[in-house]
Amino acid sequence: MAHLDTEIAIVGAGPAGASLALALAGAGFDITLIDARDPATEARHDTRNFAVVTGSWRLLTAIGIADRIEGQTQPLHGLEAVDGGTHWFGAPSVLFGDEDLIHREEGETLGHMIEAVVLQAALDKAVEAEERIKKLAPARFSDAKAEPGHITVHLEDGSAITARLLVGADGMNSPVRNAAGITVEGRDYGKSVFAANVTLSQPHEGVARQLFTPEGPFATLPLRGDRANLAWYMKRGAPEALAKFSPEEVEAELNHRFAEFAGEMKIDGPMGSYPLILQIAEHMVADRVALVGDAARRINPLAGQGLNQGFRDVAALHEVLVNSDRAGLDIGAAQSLSLYETARRFDANTASLALDAIDRLFSNDRMMTKPVRTLGLLAASALSPMRHRLAALASASSPDLPPLMQPQPATS
Repeated sequence: MAHLDTEIAIVGAGPAGASLALALAGAGFDITLIDARDPATEARHDTRNFAVVTGSWRLLTAIGIADRIEGQTQPLHGLEAVDGGTHWFGAPSVLFGDEDLIHREEGETLGHMIEAVVLQAALDKAVEAEERIKKLAPARFSDAKAEPGHITVHLEDGSAITARLLVGADGMNSPVRNAAGITVEGRDYGKSVFAANVTLSQPHEGVARQLFTPEGPFATLPLRGDRANLAWYMKRGAPEALAKFSPEEVEAELNHRFAEFAGEMKIDGPMGSYPLILQIAEHMVADRVALVGDAARRINPLAGQGLNQGFRDVAALHEVLVNSDRAGLDIGAAQSLSLYETARRFDANTASLALDAIDRLFSNDRMMTKPVRTLGLLAASALSPMRHRLAALASASSPDLPPLMQPQPATS
């Protein structure tokens, strides 16, 4: 049985885990990254696309990923929300764009759309090239035991790792979270999302558009070449059934329902669905354990904030660990980890519950809620300060975010 010593062990090598490993290795920490994927096996096809907002793009720039995916993204230049249903005076809407980013650096946009496979491949290559990261793959976490001064991590193959800190970046069913005794709370929306890429009959101009219908939102997120990634919220069972239809049948339904909003659409690639679930960990830390990404929360994908909240976790944990280490503190001690939980728990939970509230408010056709929705959208559209604030929140570009999410100094 092998036994390794490391400073920080990270379970999960997806976008959150891999980006955290790269950021911490860049700060001088020795990292062991535990990846369940078998590098000798062809990865399953991933049809997801991520909306990486300004602050998250800055993080990817800081860890060297932005350069690796140059030319493979679609810049986001605008975000539009339209209230569907029935209204006396037309459908109210709000649109904000790059110009509403008051903390924008020259050339920055609201964000970038990135295919999941492109982002993951770039992260994998960067991890392989980083000398301070030792990746174990395929390897699966079994359990962990915190002891004075360190934590011992056991893998399913019988090997063990001694670390100062264990990070769970291992998804919504996180074995690390379960082993640490951290419970979760939340709810099942009783809805699922139909997802597919489509080609559009009209230019999208880099604008992500969202139509709120009584049954749930319908969104088109711009991809390269006037293509879009669409997400259609419906009651559980409908998206699952729709994903089994032929492309021609789906196109007929899409265009019947949404051609007036998005133009004619044609399916471009595989179709799929996933359940809509809200899940929040009651704590983000335990004894020498910290959680990031979906291990800490699974939120409503409205506005594409799931991955971006994970990147905020990465930036906040990186800042706390770097500062603690510079001050000579134990990076895995409760004193250090409490700073991370303080920095992220309230912000992340507020964002999660806000998205939940927006979905509840807009996903109906009740006469009682329409005036509130209409006034909110009209105010957001007409009042520049409100629009700027919404742009800053949506793009993670406010000046109070951690250093990794601030503008990066130019390199010569």
